[in-house]
Amino acid sequence: MIKIRKRLADTGFGVLALIVFVFSAFPVYWMINTSFLPNNRIRGENLAFFPTPDVFTLNNYRAAMFGEERAPFPPAVLNSMGVTFLTVVIALVVGFAAALALTRFDFKGRRTFILMILVVQMIPGEAMIISLFRIIDGWLLLNTIIGLTLVNIVGVLPFTVWTLRGFVNGVPKELEEAAMIDGCSRATAFWRITFPLLAPGLVATGVFAFIQAWNEFVMALVIMQRPDAMTLPLWLRTFVQATQATNWGAVMAAAVLIAIPVVIFFLIVQGRMTGGLVSGAVKG
Repeated sequence: MIKIRKRLADTGFGVLALIVFVFSAFPVYWMINTSFLPNNRIRGENLAFFPTPDVFTLNNYRAAMFGEERAPFPPAVLNSMGVTFLTVVIALVVGFAAALALTRFDFKGRRTFILMILVVQMIPGEAMIISLFRIIDGWLLLNTIIGLTLVNIVGVLPFTVWTLRGFVNGVPKELEEAAMIDGCSRATAFWRITFPLLAPGLVATGVFAFIQAWNEFVMALVIMQRPDAMTLPLWLRTFVQATQATNWGAVMAAAVLIAIPVVIFFLIVQGRMTGGLVSGAVKG
């Protein structure tokens, strides 16, 4: 009787998980499906749930990437890649150093600093738009990758420090002390024992920083005002215009193009999010 109940419970949870997956994945599927359909099959009664050979088209991608009525696609890709790369690298380096200082050292004002990190996270980013704009404008960094990167780091860094602090705090100091007893220096013990255990935390935090920097829209709208300085979210906004009908096929194709780098990045790093959990803890 207990086994039957357990099987029914497992089946019920499996069905529930499948329903949640379908509801979560269907919008993504519909976006991809729509990107391969002509506009007369996207809206109305004659919808196509599958891009069959008679309706399959790549014109939406051509219109999205090479259309002359909107901002060019290549500069937007390069701008987004540059801003995202710098944001992730700088946020991880600075956040990791701050997390180590907060966890491994006891200094005056440590608790106040930790509290201030929480307070900063509670402030909506929109509340700081005017201040950040004045600062970036005063530094002559409007419409530059460096300017938007600095703004993104301001938004990402508090969460990065707080998250990495939890990972660093979860690694016992005794592991480093044991390695030092075996003859390692403090730096060698850290890089060979502690750092591999922190790699999953760095990857997970980097994924968050990557997604936030890649999808940033409000701050980019304020900082990057020239067409050649647009990032991909701003480039996507140019598809909707008040003076003409929206080409929804091109919009969906552009959305797919924006999502592809995020998916590729996650597929590259997802195996390392758990692969380093136990590496470095075994002597030998």
